[in-house]
Amino acid sequence: MGVFDDGCGECCYNWKDFCWCLLCIAILLAIALIVVLVVAFGFVVQPSITVDDASLTRLALVTAPTTALAYNLSLLLTLRNRNWAMSMKNVEPLEAAYRFDGQQFDRIHLADKGEKQGPKKTVVYRLSSGSDAAAAPGLGNAGVAEFKKENDTGTFEVEVGVTGKVSYTARITKCKIEATCKLKLQLAPPGQAPPAVVFQKVKCKLAKAEKNC
Repeated sequence: MGVFDDGCGECCYNWKDFCWCLLCIAILLAIALIVVLVVAFGFVVQPSITVDDASLTRLALVTAPTTALAYNLSLLLTLRNRNWAMSMKNVEPLEAAYRFDGQQFDRIHLADKGEKQGPKKTVVYRLSSGSDAAAAPGLGNAGVAEFKKENDTGTFEVEVGVTGKVSYTARITKCKIEATCKLKLQLAPPGQAPPAVVFQKVKCKLAKAEKNC
């Protein structure tokens, strides 16, 4: 009987140890899961926006009947969702605004409200637009002077402003997207062929994120 009791007692102790091990493993797994969920959904990483290529084939000042710009601009704009677990969904249309000397002269639609972009996914927007008279009444005398100055050099400074608002998976907060892409674009002098210029990729600057974004 003594041997039997010793054997049963040892089995009971081993079973208790096994149960404690299972409990410890379960606790560790629960902690690990919580950490993963916090990392995945607790913090939002702003998207990255770049202009990978751009070509300006025309930019001319129009002064009558109102101040305007005649232009032709093509560019390759890339937007990457840097979050590894959360998708982005547009709650407002995504747009790009073209500006010269701080004054908007055109606005381009990029994506509709409701469009989604998965985690770590990249979307490339190929834009090509132009106008014979894109209104820019805000240029004023200072803007006209700046245009003439840049026209003499053949290199124009054009800004692309990207705006929108998105929501993220498992989060209530809606986050604004506000980015500025400063481009330096070269035109050929009148009567000459376009210059063989390699465009340098531009990383757009995003505005500071709002709280919880």
